[in-house]
Amino acid sequence: MSSRRLLIAPLTLVLLAGCDTVYPQTMSPDPGFGEAVKYNAAVQTIDPDPVYDANDFQPGDSGAKGAAAVKRYRTDAVKDVETIQTSTGTGPQ
Repeated sequence: MSSRRLLIAPLTLVLLAGCDTVYPQTMSPDPGFGEAVKYNAAVQTIDPDPVYDANDFQPGDSGAKGAAAVKRYRTDAVKDVETIQTSTGTGPQ
């Protein structure tokens, strides 16, 4: 039983070394450490100076555009999607 413990202890230390986030050469944390948290915070931060197009819903709208869209949806009179061409030319022939 003691030989089994002698094999398990070093293996456990080797596996736990993979969880280390500090570089041994510089003793500084991994440069990417915390990037997911920073990205999520940036995505959820409100733009203090948003830019709206003329056809977009504006802050304080009465909801008339939304109500008209719902009415068209319920009566099956939805507007057709406008198609645009984003590039010209042809593919490989």
